[in-house]
Amino acid sequence: MRHVLKDLKILLLANLWIVPVVAALVAAVFYFVAPPPPMTASMATGPEGGGYRVFAERLKEQLAKEGFELTLLPSAGSRENLERLLVDDPEVQIALVQSGLEQQLKRLDRTRLQSLGAVYQEPLWLFHRAGISIEHLSDLLPLRLGLGNPGSGTQAATEAILGANAITAQQYPASWISMGGSKAAAALTSGTLDAAFFVGPAENARIQQLAVHPELSLATLRRAAAYEARLPFLKRVTVSEGLLDLTHNAPPQDIITLSPVATLVINQNFHPGLAPLILEAAREVTKNGTLLDPAGAYPSDQPRTFQLSSEAEHYYKNGLPLLQRYLPFRIAALADRYIILLIPLLMVLIPLFKAVGPLYRWRIRARIYHWYKYLREIDRQLDAGTLPERLDAEVERLERLQDKLAKVEVPLSYSNELYDLHMHLRYVIERLQTLQRRRATQDQRVG
Repeated sequence: MRHVLKDLKILLLANLWIVPVVAALVAAVFYFVAPPPPMTASMATGPEGGGYRVFAERLKEQLAKEGFELTLLPSAGSRENLERLLVDDPEVQIALVQSGLEQQLKRLDRTRLQSLGAVYQEPLWLFHRAGISIEHLSDLLPLRLGLGNPGSGTQAATEAILGANAITAQQYPASWISMGGSKAAAALTSGTLDAAFFVGPAENARIQQLAVHPELSLATLRRAAAYEARLPFLKRVTVSEGLLDLTHNAPPQDIITLSPVATLVINQNFHPGLAPLILEAAREVTKNGTLLDPAGAYPSDQPRTFQLSSEAEHYYKNGLPLLQRYLPFRIAALADRYIILLIPLLMVLIPLFKAVGPLYRWRIRARIYHWYKYLREIDRQLDAGTLPERLDAEVERLERLQDKLAKVEVPLSYSNELYDLHMHLRYVIERLQTLQRRRATQDQRVG
């Protein structure tokens, strides 16, 4: 056991050079690898009580289970969310945006944003006072109409379908006003408005309250298929009888409407490594579906609005990255980044460690062989007959070398070479001593 420990000590001392080399390589990995994703982000949602806010609150709660902090910032709606994403120094990195609004942006602005996909449908609802008949959207022209709040997704969807009917903003009658949300609902129920558009999921409390109001009716968009063909960001949706409220049988018959989708949009400040985390949390939030969305339908990469981020595209094709399926996000994200550089690091380390054996043998044998230069020097002088006159000093030098050699440590497997050196050194000393005796005899004869 003692010999084994001794050999191990020699092995380590002979290869200490590899320690700074490996340390430098590891330091390079840590220096060049991308920093891990932050564990915080800010998200623009929508007005308090709206569908965006409700979804964002559930998303925040789900992300908190991974130790991720999502800060929610209320806004007036989708348009303001886009503006917040596009400012020079944005305070938000992600926002909920209604599909279709991307078409209102300049091409350059559109390229600065990407999508993580759609997360749920948010149908367009047209409520009107009972007794009013609405067959086509042109029937709204003489009515007092709420178009949705300025900058909201409701107003954007309303403008889109009105524009498809060749009713532009310049043609809006004075009785059409930019009003939405709770104010429009109150005005509609009080009779101040004759009709109003709303956008939101079927579970939205405001939508359900309006649906059961005895003085209101829900319009059906009979030409929904035609709108869908012209406006690809809107999908035809059938709301079955009683879907909004079974007790009051609201709506009293099947209706057809159009639905944009709520999409997760990111800017250039969003860390790409967060995409699978956000999308997996969104999948957990939406896994049970809604009144209109089947279970497991969202998040979805369709419809394509902004360009889908590469990380989101990978998620939809392959699911979570392998490590994130089994490890907490923080740990998996770190491991992912270091694994990326592990292969080139191994490509350097493997030949490096292969060189350890030959270098080790060379260094151990160098401890032995460098002594031979003294022996070779004396041997050449003996053969040439040019050995110095001071044989006593030369013998004394070799004996000192023999004492030093006795202290040289080599592994047990190299002991035979060390013993050979001892024998050769002893042989040269004996030759010199023999020569000493001969010269001493000659000196005596001469004397």
